[in-house]
Amino acid sequence: MTDVVLEPGDRLDDLIINDLKIIQRDDQFRFSLDAILLAHFATVRTHTVAVDLGTGTGVIALLLAVRGATQVTGVEISPVMAELAARSVKMNQLAGRISIQNADLRNLRGQLPAGVFDLVVSNPPYRSMGKGFLNPNDKVAMARHEVTATLDEVVAAARYLIKYRGRFAMVHLPERIPEILEALRRSDIEPKRLRLVHSSINKKPNMVLVEGVRGAKSGLEVLPPLIVYDSKGNYCPEILAWYQGETPL
Repeated sequence: MTDVVLEPGDRLDDLIINDLKIIQRDDQFRFSLDAILLAHFATVRTHTVAVDLGTGTGVIALLLAVRGATQVTGVEISPVMAELAARSVKMNQLAGRISIQNADLRNLRGQLPAGVFDLVVSNPPYRSMGKGFLNPNDKVAMARHEVTATLDEVVAAARYLIKYRGRFAMVHLPERIPEILEALRRSDIEPKRLRLVHSSINKKPNMVLVEGVRGAKSGLEVLPPLIVYDSKGNYCPEILAWYQGETPL
């Protein structure tokens, strides 16, 4: 890791995975567990070239790189967040493998090539406008509500980017599973893997991880649920393994 120069308002957080560090700001949206889950759920194969739509702090792009992706492009509409992500990439000495583009995922033509990427991932805004509490901090609201991009627009961007048999993985709300599956299929991205995430064994799922393959035949594999915390409030063994440097499942 290179020497860190923090600017006013910056904070330096430790991802604990592969000695990665991330620069964040308290007045901007900060990553949470859903980003970590998505980065480890997505299928990363040898020589994977990937795009992270709505990269935010860049945490998913960093984790995809350490999982073996040879090149990752993070797309972020906020110039402030894009600048933070770019600084984190440089700080972690991954500038040769990760690039950050300040761009609108709804208008990627001319910005990124079509149909050439092995993998696209996205941790998009979860709630459509008019649903749930809209944060008065517009920077946080953009990350939580579909202010700048709807579910259909995120899927359309992924469809534009991934090659035939390429993969698109996302994390979202279980209550929107029907919409997610329909949106994927409308874009010729066949849902192939789905996993529900529960904070504890006695609670309803609060997240869903979905991965689809462009041009694939139907056949959805529903994976065993991921229970994040055990009865003592500790991370489950699978998540602990990520922090201990073991190969993700």
